[in-house]
Amino acid sequence: MAEHNELGQTGEDIATEYLANKGYAILARNWRYKKKEIDVIARDGDYLVIVEVRTRMSNLWEHPKETITKAKIRFLVDAAEAYIMKMDIMTETRFDVVTLIPTNNSWEIDHIKEAFYPLL
Repeated sequence: MAEHNELGQTGEDIATEYLANKGYAILARNWRYKKKEIDVIARDGDYLVIVEVRTRMSNLWEHPKETITKAKIRFLVDAAEAYIMKMDIMTETRFDVVTLIPTNNSWEIDHIKEAFYPLL
C-alpha cells in the first residue's frame, strides 16, 4: 500500500475512534455507491452524520478542509442520498469534516460540524 494510502487509512481509523469516543454511533465505514465513497457514516443523537475525513502530513500549503471541492461535495451528497434511500432513513442529515495532521507523537484533530450543505 502506498504511503499516502496508509496515512489516509490511519486517519480514518483515528477519526472513527475519535467520533465513537464522543458518543457517535458508527453505522458504516467506506460505504460505496457506484464510484463514490463516504468515509464514515454515524448517528449523533437524532442526526445522521456523513463524515469526510481528510488527513495530511502538514497544513503548510493549505488546511486539509480546504481540499474539499464542490465536486467532492456533490459526490458525498449523491452517496448520502443513496444510503438514505437504501436504509430508509427518515432523519435530519448533517455533513461533517474531520481533519487530521500528525504532530510529534500525537494528532491534531479538527472536527467541523455542519462543514457544508448540499449544493443546489
